[in-house]
Amino acid sequence: MIKFCSLYSGSSGNSIYLGTENTHILVDAGVSGVRIANALREINENPEDVSALLVTHEHSDHVKGAGIFSRKYNVPIYAREKTWNAMRRELGKLPDYNIRIIEKDYFTIGDIEVCNYSIPHDAADPVAYTFYVCNKKISIATDIGCLTEDIYKNVIGSDIALIESNHDLDMLKNGRYPLPLKQRILGNNGHLSNVNAAAFVTELVRNGTSNIYLGHLSQENNYPELALEATRCALAECGFDIKKDVHVCVASREHYSEVIQL
Repeated sequence: MIKFCSLYSGSSGNSIYLGTENTHILVDAGVSGVRIANALREINENPEDVSALLVTHEHSDHVKGAGIFSRKYNVPIYAREKTWNAMRRELGKLPDYNIRIIEKDYFTIGDIEVCNYSIPHDAADPVAYTFYVCNKKISIATDIGCLTEDIYKNVIGSDIALIESNHDLDMLKNGRYPLPLKQRILGNNGHLSNVNAAAFVTELVRNGTSNIYLGHLSQENNYPELALEATRCALAECGFDIKKDVHVCVASREHYSEVIQL
């Protein structure tokens, strides 16, 4: 059995749980270690059982609690070398055996095979992850300024996909952010809009994905209702019913979201 849950998701902090009976993985730790541990307990998982913490990139909303969580629960942290170099100061001192540098596209943690691949974002060496376990495929792809061939290739065919739906274009363009920040978010190394996320979701559903999380919503430039409606409309235009053909939910910013078990 596979258990998947977004513990926290948004511009203020991200952490995602994926596990089997034998292996328990966190992707990112962008809120405090205490909050992550509490969220795990709330979904009936023990933080002391976490096998690995995988980091997508070094921005604070993805690594804020990584160092303290690793030290408290003796959890190894996996990241690419450039990401390690960029986040070491924020993580603090760690024992060498908890520093794992990702050097291959595929590697295994317990009974879960992990694929990591580059994504377009303004970080040192950002990645998304796809997991293969129990004949299922699960993908997490956020902080993506645009959709690339690698993202399509790896995420298509997933049973569960957590996809960034960061901002509503009108809210961002008319909002209070300074122009350089708006341009950064809208650029190819920024974040994915609701419209672009919805178009990607339709491709996933066409190729068999039945469970979608919309994640990493901006606190300033989005509402869950807007993200969900954009996806609903895009799916409806392609003949898919959001209540019958696919399960779509918005990953919550402040607490754990719906738990999916396969």
